[in-house]
Amino acid sequence: MTSTAPSRPVRIAVDIGGTFTDLMILDARDGIARAWKTPTTPEDPSIGLLRGVTEASERFGFALPEVGLLLHGTTIATNAVLERKLANGVLLTTAGFEDVLEINRHVRRDIYGLSPDPFPTLVPRDRRLGVPERMRADGTAEIALDEAAMPALLDRIAALGADCVAVSLLHAYANPAHEKRVAEILRAARPDLPVSLSSDISPEIREYERTSTTVLNALLVPVVKAYLDRLEARLGEGGFHPLVFLVQSNGGVCSLRMAAEQPARLLLSGPSGGALAAGRLATLLARPNLVAVDMGGTSFDVSVVQDGRVAVITQGEIDRLPVRLPMVEMRTIGAGGGSIAAVDAGGRLTVGPRSAGARPGPVSYGRGGTEPTVTDANLALGRLDPDFFLGGMMKLDMPGTRAALDARVGGPLGLGVEQAAEGILTVTNANLGAAIRLSLFEKGLDPRDFCLLSFGGAGGLHATEVAAELGITEVAFPREPGTLSAYGILFSDLTQDIARSRVMRAEAGSLPRLGETIAALRAEADARLAADGIEAGRRRIAIAADMRYHGQAFELLVPWGEIASPDAGDLAALVEDFHAMHRQRFSYANPGDAVEIVTLRAIATGLLDKPEPADPPPAGRPARKGTRRVFEGGAWREVPVWDRDAMTASDLIEGPAVVEEAFATHWITRGWTASLGAAGTLMARRNTP
Repeated sequence: MTSTAPSRPVRIAVDIGGTFTDLMILDARDGIARAWKTPTTPEDPSIGLLRGVTEASERFGFALPEVGLLLHGTTIATNAVLERKLANGVLLTTAGFEDVLEINRHVRRDIYGLSPDPFPTLVPRDRRLGVPERMRADGTAEIALDEAAMPALLDRIAALGADCVAVSLLHAYANPAHEKRVAEILRAARPDLPVSLSSDISPEIREYERTSTTVLNALLVPVVKAYLDRLEARLGEGGFHPLVFLVQSNGGVCSLRMAAEQPARLLLSGPSGGALAAGRLATLLARPNLVAVDMGGTSFDVSVVQDGRVAVITQGEIDRLPVRLPMVEMRTIGAGGGSIAAVDAGGRLTVGPRSAGARPGPVSYGRGGTEPTVTDANLALGRLDPDFFLGGMMKLDMPGTRAALDARVGGPLGLGVEQAAEGILTVTNANLGAAIRLSLFEKGLDPRDFCLLSFGGAGGLHATEVAAELGITEVAFPREPGTLSAYGILFSDLTQDIARSRVMRAEAGSLPRLGETIAALRAEADARLAADGIEAGRRRIAIAADMRYHGQAFELLVPWGEIASPDAGDLAALVEDFHAMHRQRFSYANPGDAVEIVTLRAIATGLLDKPEPADPPPAGRPARKGTRRVFEGGAWREVPVWDRDAMTASDLIEGPAVVEEAFATHWITRGWTASLGAAGTLMARRNTP
């Protein structure tokens, strides 16, 4: 499959967020990747997407029929879950197991709380119906499927007015025969009714997580399909008819067909683009260890690239609902430019997780906000130019900001405005540093071995100070940091994950069963890539294993490369990798203990063309814009201000300094220097004594 042709040389990546729709456009004719932003249209995000593409075509001089590939990250699935705008669904499960969703894992997040908040259950009890059947864990049937009971279940589904059905039968991961027969009966009687099978969505052990994932998928099918139908209906407008792929939680893209059938794979669609970009930049910058931080208006996302690989986990959650599907590992805290600063009843300064959002937003936006935020603190200290916010598209209210800081923080704490603003940034930076530290420490990693990759609209104002707190000596500020997630999507590949839970000892006697399972996984992976139109030479299939010591209740995901027919040596190497990973993660390993393989996975990748982008020429104006008064080191000082778009490789910035670009501002702390590096990245380094 080729993604561009001479007549269709333009590739577009789109990341639809809650406030803005971000686009990155790569035209193969000049090789320059260009950024564009347009307001999101929540009532129908496809409207904003098409409007953004049209605006970009007018701005950058390409015709809509010249777009050959559209890579689309979206928060449609995420927002539908968070806002509970889901379909009306029914769950079919093995009779006697209708309450698995409510029993869940008995986890109490607040162990001292007298009234714990119950975990959400998306399907009420009267919509969870039992199917007479039972499969054993070894895949043999203990109770055959009672097909005579199905007509009554069909009547009950119709009476409940179901828009979709989730089917999660006991041990269907070991033998899906009963689930598939139930689906055949449902589809024969109701071909209009979407049916999601756990053996298709998440064929893995652990009933609660598998059922939760299947239910989420089922309830999302009508929502996502409606959006995709609207999108496809608009794609022909103005001759705009590109090949479209959607971004998944694992960082790869999938076809519209797969997205419509398995929308649960889109739950981290948008944020995964930033991790993709981090993985690409790790190679371009020759920095195999990156900790990537995305700080926007509301949240702060942390992902880790180690040895050039983006960390992927096999289970995550959204709004306390477990999702057992591969996804980019990410830690998120409520700390962004719009995070609200307040003084609590005990006289303690807090920042976040409450956010001012986009409306009314920070006080400085002048839209009615009254509570000071992190953005307001940066403005009050002079780090932001009130006349050049968003490249001059918005003017900021300095007098209102200072008044709010004085009334809400300075006055209650007996501090001046500048000291109050510094206190807000100190607390914020401590929170950011703690999130990064935890993301690395839990993996047994030392922050000092990493370069910090800072992006998002607000990240550049905090990166060097947070890095210094962590002992990190190098910070990378990528070009167009406000649209970096779209940049990552621009260079993604088509990816499918296939899993088979097969619990077995990692020993020579298991090799025949291992070989059989891997062969089946590889065959299915190859068939899926072929169905998506990927040419044989562009298919890559890697194997990984979920492994644990016998008796453990959790597993580690261990890569096994492109293995096809493992022998005793291959298995021994896999076990040794597991011991090493366990030692790094938990500071110990037990080489003498029995090791189990719980689940085998195939990661099927269809390689898409990736034109190498060229660096845009620097703007024809002086790189140093002048100076500005900034409160630094306890006093107001004249600090140099640099124009990022006009800089060349010969320019050297010495902190303290401000670097400005259209959609971001960067603060270079005293004791740091910065200059342009590979791919136009601004590299800041801490001076050694």
